[in-house]
Amino acid sequence: MSSRVGFRFFNNARASFRNASAPFRRPGGQGWRFQSSEAGAGAAEQQSTFQRMWNSPVGVKTVHFWAPVMKWGLVIAGISDFNRPAEKLSLTQNGALTATGAIWTRWCLIIKPRNVLLAAVNFFLGCVGVVQVSRIIMYRRSQDGSAIETAKDIEQDLAESAKSAAKQAEGAVEGAVKSN
Repeated sequence: MSSRVGFRFFNNARASFRNASAPFRRPGGQGWRFQSSEAGAGAAEQQSTFQRMWNSPVGVKTVHFWAPVMKWGLVIAGISDFNRPAEKLSLTQNGALTATGAIWTRWCLIIKPRNVLLAAVNFFLGCVGVVQVSRIIMYRRSQDGSAIETAKDIEQDLAESAKSAAKQAEGAVEGAVKSN
C-alpha cells in the first residue's frame, strides 16, 4: 500500500512540475534548452529528457558538452594554487587565464548554439585568474614597497614574454620559408 501512495505522490509532483515550468520555457514554444531545433513540438513531447539531451546541438554527444567538462580541470588547478605562495605564481600565466576567461565567456554567449556550460566555466576561470593576479600584485607591492616599481616589473615581465613569443614566431616563419 505504501508504494502506491509514493507512486501517486510522484505522478502528482511530476504533473505540477510540468505546469510550474511553463514560464521557464523558451518563447515560441521551442521547449527546453536540450531540445533539438529540428524536432517538432509533438515529437519533443514524446522524447524523454535523456533523448532531448542526447539529440541537442549542445548535448552529451557533442564537443559543446565535453569541452566545458574538461575545462573544469583548469579551474580546479587554479583553485588548488590558492594554497601556493604568491612568489611561486606566474603573472603571465594567470594573466592569460584571466584574459581567456573574460574573452571566451562573452564569446560563448554570442556563438550559435549558445553554450551556457562553456560560458560558466570560462567565467569561473576568469575569476580564479583575477584572484591570482591580485595576489601576485599585492605580494610584489609588499616586497618592493612601491606601486610604480611593481608596475615596472610587471611591464618588464610582459615585454620579455612578448619578445620571446615574437622570436618564436619569426623562427617558425623562417623555418616555413626555408622548407618551401
